Amino acid sequence: MSGEEQLTYEQALARLDETLRALEEGKMSLEEAIAAVARGREYLQLCQRKLEEARQRIESLPVTEELAEPEEPPHPATVSDLRGGAQPTTPQGEIPF
Repeated sequence: MSGEEQLTYEQALARLDETLRALEEGKMSLEEAIAAVARGREYLQLCQRKLEEARQRIESLPVTEELAEPEEPPHPATVSDLRGGAQPTTPQGEIPF
């Protein structure tokens, strides 16, 4: 399976699927079916190796924790904050329009 080792995970999975479909059709001779099962096992083992390699690569990635600076919580608004911080400057007795 030297040439098969160069297959990607997706390619090996596709070939495994093709092999299984061919076996399900039942149109092979006994010898062809035995050979197809052997190829299917090779594709399955290749997929398992590729998945294990990917898992090991992921686990070996360095983990860095970037400490984000804590955000200051919003201050509770006061009535004067909501009014804009300033008292109205309209003279007493006048209606502001």
